[in-house]
Order: sequence, then C-alpha cells, then structure tokens
Amino acid sequence: MAKNRRKPLDPVDVQLTIEEMAFMGEGLARHGDDLVYVANTIQGEEVIATLRWKSRRYLEAEVKEILKPSPHRVTPPCRYYGECTGCQWQHIAYPHQLELKAKLVADQLRRVGGFTEAIVRPTIGCEEPWAYRNHARFTVRRESGQLGFVHRSRHRFVRIDHCLIMEAGVNRLLGQLQERCGETTQLSIRYGVKTDSFLIQPTLKSDKVTVPTGQKHYEEEMLGRRFRVASPSFFQVNVRQAERLIGVVREALSLTGRETLVDAYAGVGTFAALLAPSARQVIAIEESSSAVADARLNIEGLANVTLAEGKTEEVMAQMAERPDAVILDPPRTGCHKTTLDSLVRLQPPRVAYVSCDPESLARDLKVLCASGYELIEVQPVDMFPHTYHIEAVANLRWRGG
Repeated sequence: MAKNRRKPLDPVDVQLTIEEMAFMGEGLARHGDDLVYVANTIQGEEVIATLRWKSRRYLEAEVKEILKPSPHRVTPPCRYYGECTGCQWQHIAYPHQLELKAKLVADQLRRVGGFTEAIVRPTIGCEEPWAYRNHARFTVRRESGQLGFVHRSRHRFVRIDHCLIMEAGVNRLLGQLQERCGETTQLSIRYGVKTDSFLIQPTLKSDKVTVPTGQKHYEEEMLGRRFRVASPSFFQVNVRQAERLIGVVREALSLTGRETLVDAYAGVGTFAALLAPSARQVIAIEESSSAVADARLNIEGLANVTLAEGKTEEVMAQMAERPDAVILDPPRTGCHKTTLDSLVRLQPPRVAYVSCDPESLARDLKVLCASGYELIEVQPVDMFPHTYHIEAVANLRWRGG
C-alpha cells in the first residue's frame, strides 16, 4: 500500500508493542486510535519510538530503544544500516525473513484477493544472501562527486563506499568512480556476474574517471546461455535466484516439450530462451523497443521461438488459437485488464503468474479465479534478501465456468 501525504510532528516518545509486519517492511503498532509504522522493528517487540510524521490514516515513528527484543533480532553487519534505508530487514535473522515474506504474500492474498485458504509454500531463500545485486542506481552529489543513496523518509544523502548486498564487481566499480562523478546527478552500474561485463551510465567525460563509461549494453549468463541486456532493458538483479525462478516456472507449467507457450511481458527473452527446449513453440510478447532488440539476439538459434513486438494486452487480444501454457511476468503494477480478459477468453489450461508485488498479484488473481481459473499454489522466491521485497510464482489451472 502506497504511503499517503504526511506532515511532520513535534517529536514525542511513546511505548509501543509491534503487533505485525506491514507490507512495506515496517513493524505495525497502535497508539490510541492511530496505526503507527515503525521501521527496524520486529513483530512481538516492545519499543520506545519517537513519533515523527502524521498522515490521514497513520503515524510514522523511529525506534529509539528496544525494551523487549525479538528472538529473531540480529546485529546488522552494514555500517550504513538505518541511514541508507535501501535494506529494511538486516536486523532480522535471514531464516525469519523468509518466514515473514511467505506470510506477507499470504496476507495480501487474503486481504486483497479474498483467498482465505491459499497454499503459500515456504519461501525459497538464497544460499548466499549477501553480495547478490548486479545493478545499482546511485545518487551523485554534484559539488563533491560522491556516490551514495538517499534516506527514503528524511531524504538525506548517505555516501556509500561498499554495499554488502551488491556484487563484488559493482563495489569494485563504485570504488573506481567514487568522488569522480560530479558532472551528473544519477549514475547506474550494471554488472555481469558470470561474464565480468559491465555497463555504466551516463557517459562521463571527466579525465578523473579511469573506467570506461557510456556502454549501451552488457552481457550476462543464465543456465549456460548468454544474454545481452541494453541500458533501458529490465533484467533480474539476482542472477542465481533468477535461475531457480526459471525452474519454479517450468515445474508450475508442467512442460513436456509438446506445448505452445506464451511468454507475456517477455523482456529480453529470458523465460522464452531458457524454456524453449521444454516446449514445442514459444511466442514471446514485448513492447519495449530496447528489450525487443535484445530479445532478437538472445533467441538466435532457437527455431521454435517467435517474437511478437507490441503491448501484451493488444497482442493477446488478437490471438485466436488457444495456447497450452502462459507465463505472465508483468511490471509491478500488474496486468492490464485486457490481458486478463484475453487470458479468460483463450482459456490456456496452465498459467504461471510471476510477480514482484503481492498486492497487484492478489488483485489480478482475484479476477482470474472469478472467471474460471483455480489457484493451485503460490511459491515465493527471495530475490531480494534483507529487504521486504519478494518475488512469487502463482500456479493457475483452468477449471471452466
């Protein structure tokens, strides 16, 4: 749920009991008749918190003292934790993070979708939950050229010299660029974990910068296949977990090699290329011109993959033949209504819905399951350790109606 407009309060300390974990990763408490969001807390803790902001529906507070710590509380290893706010859950032991993420998915399915008995599997965690991100977007201080992040509430710049959730290659490039980038206000680094290829945008002209910049694309490898990814194109930030995600989707669709598979919102063709050996025919749909250009290269040599350029809702609305299986992997906002209508019209027997937003997932599943689909189960996959973000794969079957 997006936070609504807020105004600052005169700071006041209150004692609170954290009743549950909210969707944006904070602890949720009550103070009189008000709901209070408190970052860096855990369900069950008793805390002293400072009330800082008020909106129409809730208050926001900063934790000042932990009176009764959770057994799942750990010491965050990052020196920037609490100042940076890029991670929200470093204070929570990783096994409990996985439990909380499955619960957050189940809560959104119940509250938004009305699924009171949905089967939500235990979250698939990272074998190594640190140094996983291959993409960083830094804010740059023009006067000093410093790279860092901005506190999401206080909007205060925090210089970052080493980020514990970034891949080593990203941190290496960060070190080469730190204090040298004053000619821009934003800087993006994307790094190929298995290729050592990288992309830095924008192009930097200063003679202080000794690393190449302005690359149009970089390359990455997943499950033995190489992918080209242009600067504007989307690609998963956690390659190791993305490989596991591919396996979850393949299993959910029960692919045998005889199916016509539609890969909706195909991006650079990751699902299409990696699942092509498991299907008879793959139709990949994508509207982004940069992603389409990447996908054309990434599916080279795969005779059973066809690329359809256009908006998913428009391409699917024109489809006449019923596919055997469909992958939905929309942006965070979820599927366009026309896409859902087309899916119900086509009635593919199997659907795997991949989502990075449990709220929009629950909303769209509610529509599909009111129109003839049955939700078999949902499998969370932790692509983003130490944050509240979670990827999930919903397994659907057509039952008619």
